[in-house]
Amino acid sequence: MALQHVEAVMGTMVSIDIVDASEPTLIDMLVSWFHHVDAVFSPYKEDSTITQIGRGDMRINDASPEVQQVLTRCNELVGETRGIFDVWAIPAPNGTRFDPCGYVKGWSVQLAASLLEARGAHHFLLNAGGDIAVRGAHHESRPWRVGIRHPGGSDCLALTLQAHGNFGIATSGSYERGAHIFDPRTGQPSIDIASATVVGHNLADADAYATTLAVLGVDGLQWLAERVGYSGCVITADGLIHSTDEFDQYVLRS
Repeated sequence: MALQHVEAVMGTMVSIDIVDASEPTLIDMLVSWFHHVDAVFSPYKEDSTITQIGRGDMRINDASPEVQQVLTRCNELVGETRGIFDVWAIPAPNGTRFDPCGYVKGWSVQLAASLLEARGAHHFLLNAGGDIAVRGAHHESRPWRVGIRHPGGSDCLALTLQAHGNFGIATSGSYERGAHIFDPRTGQPSIDIASATVVGHNLADADAYATTLAVLGVDGLQWLAERVGYSGCVITADGLIHSTDEFDQYVLRS
């Protein structure tokens, strides 16, 4: 059976489109999961684990295994991104300088996809505000298509990606939340890039890489090209598109 649902959670809209659902309760399972992630990881919530850690009210070692797993990977990403992706150097809504949302949203969708696969679903798309997990094919065996917004307006696409199989697609930009991506080297918002999109097999890492690329800009494409299994593009404020060679295979040509 086919199931579709849109849920307001994690500060965005999460769209669920399952082509081959085995049972209607899959939607409830995913909605419960995303609200759980929001309760634990949101820097907007005063009682979340992330807020407590950021304020020094909880030690990381006392947090749940899932929180420790996320923060371990975030710490690894500091070195991998040469200090650009640093969740401990980001002004957070709760007044701290600890905000792992640039990894958590993609991670949560990646795990949601694994939950669906474990329950027998193999064809679906999950989209949490630009962090997208694709599996299998769209309805009638067509490839999934994902539009990347043009900086000129919400009703205009800069390009359309076409995907079939197992992909993570992450986009970081100023469309929904304004200039919220900070460059830890300067402490200032990154404003030169309208958006950065990364395609790869692991959405959690693709999310972090997209945030990194949004800071590094066009010069960061060479860094991204060195990440095996990942490719991407940046769209500058004037609408110009720059991409890695591997990324072009996903772009739908008219």
